[in-house]
Amino acid sequence: MAVSLTKGQKVDLTKGNPNLSKIVVGLGWDTNKYDGGYDFDLDAAAFLLGANGKVTKDEDFVFYNNLKHQSGAVQHMGDNLTGAGEGDDEQIKIDLAKVPANIEKIDFTVTIHEADVRGQNFGQVANAYIHIVDETNNQELIRYDLGEDFSVETAVVVGELYRRNGEWKFNAIGSGFAGGLAALGRNFGVNV
Repeated sequence: MAVSLTKGQKVDLTKGNPNLSKIVVGLGWDTNKYDGGYDFDLDAAAFLLGANGKVTKDEDFVFYNNLKHQSGAVQHMGDNLTGAGEGDDEQIKIDLAKVPANIEKIDFTVTIHEADVRGQNFGQVANAYIHIVDETNNQELIRYDLGEDFSVETAVVVGELYRRNGEWKFNAIGSGFAGGLAALGRNFGVNV
């Protein structure tokens, strides 16, 4: 049975699952009634971070234009342009065994594509969640439902995997940003 988290909670991922290596991080959302004339295109991304909380190089940013990390540890499964349908809207596969030793955290984010142009923000998004699934048996391990405490934000750091004493843990962050993907990129040290 999955562990359901609230904002700020941290939980062990590998301590109780010592053979866990291949996981799928699924992110999903719905949009509230909106008649601005544009589809809502939300984009999931992963930032592979060193001890300083920054990427070691721009390629440590895995998203719709860089689908696979060179280590093979992180692979984005493709861009969903509308968020239509049930279940995960976007997925990122992680092979914990392949994460380079210098990477201490992997932060998962969701941004709204062209939010400023389209007049969109996370106040118009509902039922947003992140969950982690064991790829070998499709069992949900962790789930974090974000709630609806956003208004004008156009980017959200949803959660992060981090290494502590050789084990992987998950932190439910749920922190909003203005400025979309560019602001997030700068925050994590990506040249934008």
